[in-house]
Amino acid sequence: MSATIDFPGLRSESPVDPAPTARLALKAAGVPRGLLDGAWWPRSRDLLSELPALIDVLDPAWARITRIAVNPQYWPVIPHKIPVHGHVVKAGWFTPEVDPHKLLLLSYTVGRWDLLVIPPQTDAAAAARLMAAATAGTEPPLTASALMAAEESGHGRLPADRPQDAEESWEYEGGAPSIRIGVPARPSRLLVGM
Repeated sequence: MSATIDFPGLRSESPVDPAPTARLALKAAGVPRGLLDGAWWPRSRDLLSELPALIDVLDPAWARITRIAVNPQYWPVIPHKIPVHGHVVKAGWFTPEVDPHKLLLLSYTVGRWDLLVIPPQTDAAAAARLMAAATAGTEPPLTASALMAAEESGHGRLPADRPQDAEESWEYEGGAPSIRIGVPARPSRLLVGM
């Protein structure tokens, strides 16, 4: 079982124009660390606009994030420095070393975390399945690309414009699923803002 929380940016500058919420799922305390520590579902591939909301959520939970690393395959622009409320996060990109579907976060004081990056155009049902799979403490742990491949092979393409077939429509309206991705046996800390 997981909790769903609408988690707006913590340091909104103006009450009239609130900061966008971070759509994020993190492993619960006590769940063994594997290859991933959670999943992030950004609204776009623009790191300058997406990263501040994510860092606003993670800084209080994990300590100050100082660096990130991504694979440039899905990020059209990767600035060297990204201003985030009160500090700067340095960004790096590494093609062979970083999984294209993963965001690596670093903190000087606490360590490293790896998040599955769910493509922005993914529909809500697929994103929920991917978030549950990324936060599960099940064995064997899967890489970010392996989770994406499992979702794609089990449910077809990820973009939201893909029409559902009759079985998928039945499943999402309350029927029993024919394909199951592992759901965490322990509760996860699911922080999702829609």
